[in-house]
Amino acid sequence: MADSDNTTGEMSDGLQVELFHPESDREPGDTNIEKYGFDVHPVVFPVALLLIGAFIALTLILGAERANETYSAVRGFFEGNFGWFFLLAVNIFIVTIVYFAFGKYGTIRIGGVQAEKEFSDFSWMAMLFSAGMGIGLMFFSVSEPLYYFQNVPGFFGAEAGTGAAASAAMAQTFFHWGFHPWAIYGLVGLGLAFFSFNRGLPLTFRSIFWPLLGERIYGWPGHVIDLVTVFATLFGLSTSLGLGVAQVNTGLSYVFGDMMGLLSIPTGTLPRILLIGGITLIATASVAAGLDGGVKRLSTVNLYLMFILLGFLLIVGPTVYIFGTWVQGLGTYFGNLLSLSFFTGTQGAGATTVSAWTIFYWAWWIAWSPFVGMFIARISKGRTVREFVLGVLFLPSLFSTIWLSTFGGSALFDSLQGSGAALATYNELGQTVAMFALLEQFPLGAVSGLLATLLVITFFVTSSDSGSLVIDHLTSGGKHDVPRTQRIFWAVTEGAVAAVLLWGGGLNALQTASIATGFPFAVILVLMCYTVYQGLDNEYEILESEEFAERIQHMTDQDDIDVVTTGDTTVTDIKGGADADSGD
Repeated sequence: MADSDNTTGEMSDGLQVELFHPESDREPGDTNIEKYGFDVHPVVFPVALLLIGAFIALTLILGAERANETYSAVRGFFEGNFGWFFLLAVNIFIVTIVYFAFGKYGTIRIGGVQAEKEFSDFSWMAMLFSAGMGIGLMFFSVSEPLYYFQNVPGFFGAEAGTGAAASAAMAQTFFHWGFHPWAIYGLVGLGLAFFSFNRGLPLTFRSIFWPLLGERIYGWPGHVIDLVTVFATLFGLSTSLGLGVAQVNTGLSYVFGDMMGLLSIPTGTLPRILLIGGITLIATASVAAGLDGGVKRLSTVNLYLMFILLGFLLIVGPTVYIFGTWVQGLGTYFGNLLSLSFFTGTQGAGATTVSAWTIFYWAWWIAWSPFVGMFIARISKGRTVREFVLGVLFLPSLFSTIWLSTFGGSALFDSLQGSGAALATYNELGQTVAMFALLEQFPLGAVSGLLATLLVITFFVTSSDSGSLVIDHLTSGGKHDVPRTQRIFWAVTEGAVAAVLLWGGGLNALQTASIATGFPFAVILVLMCYTVYQGLDNEYEILESEEFAERIQHMTDQDDIDVVTTGDTTVTDIKGGADADSGD
């Protein structure tokens, strides 16, 4: 039976290669240098290291103040002049990915008609969610609704500190963490997965542009694309890790000091650098274990911890109010979704919210899309386009609204009907304490605060793991598997970069620099909508062609293969081989 499985699998793979792969003699990583336990691209790897070193040196030489001024000016230029483009582009992404899912391309399977799923649905969901929004939800789920409660977005026109302001706060927060960011991630992930698994091209950002560049993706145009992606990924990730560790540091200090009165944990640069070092060691051990042994397990642990913390607050918190907030927030969100999506604030009040929050988020998600999208692509082989989009676009968005309603809603309840202590602490000590100040208002606040801190740490580790794997792909010429030494190298490098930049005061400057990279990436992603369409359309035409039908018939004559037709698409079910289905 095993021989039969191998034979049919090889026939299926051969069919995919013969009919769908481009006519090229190039293979992922075929020019790589293999030495000292590394397997690296001869241009992307060394140039990336050179650019990273140069940028760190420049930031340290400029100093925190001058670097912040420079990067803030760049950020202000793009937000002030191209905010309208960010809003329009992200709406284009949503329309495009929904069209791919529910149109005729929805039944196309990533990896080919016989591709098998590498991970279970639960593991897949855990990994993509941990990579996409873990630390962000922990950081903003309480502080963002509290900010809008006091500074109501101009779009809604409600009075600050009222129930109407609370409703507006939840709708605006849902908008920033709902469909739009996941549409960006989904579009990039789909493009990378399709051109890598269905076309046999390198698992790097350059491959998405094969319909436009052809063989030139292996030359300098492709090198530049991958170098920009490495740059944005490493510095965007290092910046977020640096900000995430600030929450860990503040959380430990607040829980053990203010809440429990046990000991005083110092906060500041040195404690945060030590925390980065310790957490990086954990991340290094995880990434050394590989995608299945390390990242998948930690992502699953993440999801369980999230469910425990979420369930705890749902039980001890204002349960009825939370669910009422969720339903009402969804209603306000959906009722204003179209208008919010195109609201620029140009013709009246609300411009501050759009520029300070919406444009910030859209640019940040776009700048992060190569990182998250490539990781999602890496774990999504075997899923149909429709299944991929439904999983990436809808389920994380729904969970995000439940999480935000539970924590943000509880904070608003405390502000409207409780002591208001969480809001007061937030106003006094800032965003990093908001989550812990809220948990303190309910039973077992110290225990739940420690659990929240642990959750931030595990998200820190999985983000580092995911980023290391993505940069590995980019700097190894798009190979799916890279040596352990190389994975460890990038995990350590990420921690070192975050620590050095934190010491030099450059993290805030790099955050604005990462946001500024969102504009060129937005232009690239708009162009990518067309290249992914071209790829899917070409695949669909081949699946519907007489040549494909003849090849399937030939395989049927030689082996025990059932031909199954679903809609307009013909696929095969090879007896004794993989239990493939027809998509939907």
